[in-house]
Amino acid sequence: MGSNDSSLLIQGGTVVDGTGSPPYEADVRVQDGLIVEIGADLPNADNERSFDASGCYVTPGLIESHTHFDGTMWWQPDLEPLPGCGVTTVIMGNCGFAIAPVHEDPEVRAQVVKIFSFFEDIPEQPFFENVPWNWRKWSEYQASMESNVEVPANYGGFVGHIALRLAVLGMEAWDRAATEEEIQQMGHLLEDALSAGALGLSTNLMDHDGQDRPVPSLKADDAEFVAFFKVLAEYPNATVQVVVDSLMRMTAHSAVERLAGLSEGLPIRLQWAGVPTLKWQKDYGIQQPLADLHSRLVEEGRDFWTGYAHVPITVTASFNQSLLFAQSNEYVWHEVITAETPEAKMALLRDPDWRARARHSWDHDSLETAFFRNPDPMQLDNSANGVGPEGVSLGEYAAQLGVHASDALAEWIILNGVDSTVTMPPWGQDEEMVVQLTRDPFAVGNINDSGAHGQLFCGAGDNLMLYTHYVRDAGILKIEEAVYSQTGKLARHFGFTDRGEIAVGKRADLTVFNLDEIERRPKYKTYDVPDGRGGHTWRWTRDPAPVRLTTVNGVATFEEGTSTGARPGQMVRPEEKGIGEA
Repeated sequence: MGSNDSSLLIQGGTVVDGTGSPPYEADVRVQDGLIVEIGADLPNADNERSFDASGCYVTPGLIESHTHFDGTMWWQPDLEPLPGCGVTTVIMGNCGFAIAPVHEDPEVRAQVVKIFSFFEDIPEQPFFENVPWNWRKWSEYQASMESNVEVPANYGGFVGHIALRLAVLGMEAWDRAATEEEIQQMGHLLEDALSAGALGLSTNLMDHDGQDRPVPSLKADDAEFVAFFKVLAEYPNATVQVVVDSLMRMTAHSAVERLAGLSEGLPIRLQWAGVPTLKWQKDYGIQQPLADLHSRLVEEGRDFWTGYAHVPITVTASFNQSLLFAQSNEYVWHEVITAETPEAKMALLRDPDWRARARHSWDHDSLETAFFRNPDPMQLDNSANGVGPEGVSLGEYAAQLGVHASDALAEWIILNGVDSTVTMPPWGQDEEMVVQLTRDPFAVGNINDSGAHGQLFCGAGDNLMLYTHYVRDAGILKIEEAVYSQTGKLARHFGFTDRGEIAVGKRADLTVFNLDEIERRPKYKTYDVPDGRGGHTWRWTRDPAPVRLTTVNGVATFEEGTSTGARPGQMVRPEEKGIGEA
């Protein structure tokens, strides 16, 4: 099916319509990008192409609710492997990180890139070489995207709080609260973005950078937030998205309480990330207070939604590009990450003084919950040159050498090269909480950070695990629950009233798949990220599920086991929406 096809009949499938209703047998007719007819045994119209969906589910396309393709889409516009995983819409600009608006000063604009690069593990060079930066306001950025970017999925974006602060305060955004005049200027830029179709405001009450500096949004005082909320109240279709800390400094509860108090009495929809779904967070006593807070806010009638991930996190430690060490308060090892050349990295790893500092930091400064406190399961499994040993744990290797685990890791990298990676033990998932949140009417699922952390993990394709594990293998969710949580529910949350459901008049963002054929495929390296030196560095990716068919605005982006090359994605904007499931 090419971009010129206007009529398609999907026949013989089982429709899961994205509303949570039970599946039913039906054909689905698509014309000119819209669903125009649903029914049993529909006849083929003249010059209409048919697609055999026998044995398959026919569902709305998946919405990736939390991605960071803001920069990546400019140099990787195929968005692989998303089309083959059934994805039809991506949401960008999360966590306060966005590439608009920007300051006139090139040094300040570079800060936007450096922040994005550090926190999302994306190399800086492609931002400078592949992104045109022909905007200052968000509305100009939106116009540039629509003119210059062609992608196989629809996309929507938040305006980032950090970008707003840098655009107005410049480098002082790192250091202080804004003045009343600066708050007004940021408010005007926020209005510009919302008028142009931004999904809302994203902010960050969690992160510290590689020098342990709080991100600029953590310098915002209550007056700044209240001013923003008053602007947002004039756009009832907008959402506030905030990342809070239930991993490191454990400030999530107080941060959400703060925003709830500042927005009280205003019609603000707020999505916070979120009620944790990892077993250690439950055992550590973090999960239940946040789950109780979520329930209380909903009971009070607040339009507050918690975000959650349904995939257990398995990460790799890269020694070229990674925030893993800094975010674990392991700043001595982070010096290896920030060293600019392989030679500089090797010099640190061999330096006795650095080794001594690293041992102390490993044992005493890293967070209690950090991987480094328990090196035994850390796997030395991805040598760049094959010297090895491979397939052994760091704990075993340290015992063999008779040295501290930090020294053993340094020795292994020296032998195997700085392009080697180490796999951290997977965090166990609290599946009971995942199921509870999937069924919760005020929870946002399918959060996976696609487009970011390319050398840490692969978020693309994580959506599939809700189908393959929770529905097919474990049988703890019904297919209609899993589909609804990643389609119609998210469309309602973001205000996309024209898609997310299989209904007459809705946009034909669809996917067809056989549940027995799809898998969350293993990750592997692909060298397609520009390195700024005329070559490419690597990122993790995975093969398609594969689904049988994905259509975006009625155009097939994946079919017969491969991407079609079509790029019909459009910017999606929110429309009016009511509270919760209304």
